Amino acid sequence: MRFNYLTRTVIILSFISLFTDIGSELLYPVIPIYLASLNYSAFYIGIIEGIAEFIAGLSKGYFGVWSDNINKRLPFVRTGYILSSVSKPLMGLIANAYWILFTRTLDRFGKGIRTAARDAMLSAESKQTDKGKVFGFHRAMDTLGAAIGPALALLFLWLFPGQYTTLFVITIIPGLITIALLWRLKENSNYQNKEHKKTSFFSFITYIKNSSKKYKILISGLLIFYLFNSSDMFLLFKLKEMQFNDTFTIGMYILYNLSYAIFSFPAGILADKIGLNKVYLLGLLIFSAVYVGMAFTNSSTIIVLLFLLYGFYSAATEGISKAWISNIVPASETASAIGSFNSLQSVALLMASLIAGFIWVTFGSQVTFIVTAASAILSVIFLIVFFK
Repeated sequence: MRFNYLTRTVIILSFISLFTDIGSELLYPVIPIYLASLNYSAFYIGIIEGIAEFIAGLSKGYFGVWSDNINKRLPFVRTGYILSSVSKPLMGLIANAYWILFTRTLDRFGKGIRTAARDAMLSAESKQTDKGKVFGFHRAMDTLGAAIGPALALLFLWLFPGQYTTLFVITIIPGLITIALLWRLKENSNYQNKEHKKTSFFSFITYIKNSSKKYKILISGLLIFYLFNSSDMFLLFKLKEMQFNDTFTIGMYILYNLSYAIFSFPAGILADKIGLNKVYLLGLLIFSAVYVGMAFTNSSTIIVLLFLLYGFYSAATEGISKAWISNIVPASETASAIGSFNSLQSVALLMASLIAGFIWVTFGSQVTFIVTAASAILSVIFLIVFFK
């Protein structure tokens, strides 16, 4: 198999994502424990994550349109990754939840700045027939970091219990590697010398209004699913409800990320061979099966299998959806198209978590998982019927 589609830029961006996610996921399982040690409640922890992720998601549309308007990618990619790299070690500087909120939001804001421009760079490096492979490879490297990070965090806290501040400082290492790699990237000459346009924060809404019918139908079908696809935290809450211990629960999170990383590149290869849409819809069907399984099983063996399948679902949808979107819009609109979808997706995910929480409290976890599974099927039907 020839790998000429894995260009220098694709490989550098993939390693940048790998080390950035190692740093992020070193802290992801630690922040709740750290805040709990400072006597802050689960409610406040939820507020921190909610605000941070919402800001990151909403800003992706703005920075995506801005990147297209000035026809540059590299300034957004560098600024976003540097901001995230610097914010992580700063989290442990002051033992205060408000400081954690500020630095965690800064970290996610960096993600909002860089994501659409980075995805546009990946898209520009590939032909339509290679989009699945390129986005799949990048997603594999990114998610490998998401598996390595929490594993290293667990190992460190096992060896040095309670040394949270030291762990925050350790994130300087992957951060410095990320910054060094950023200066190996080069701006594509095709991005230069374009007349600059003004960009407002909600300009992505204008972009969506003026976009093609095909783009609107596609993102509508995707958003039907995301409107009910709540945070992965609900899967972990389900394990706790079934009274599995913390080691098993965190182990399933690591297993999911490993599965996600392993399947991402093969899913991209398959998508380029049989069609991005077919692999994406297969991913949604697998998602539905996983959630139905989680609604009814209590077997640890079946749960392990379901989390492995859940990793394949993510591999078949996350990078594939970006490749799919990039293939139906002009190259000059790639960042706007992906960033605008990401912004709507963040709003949908916030609403999905609120809806899931309400259903869980009112009707129980089983109904929550069945409703979520049904939304995936509805999305599949919509895309098959309306997306031509």
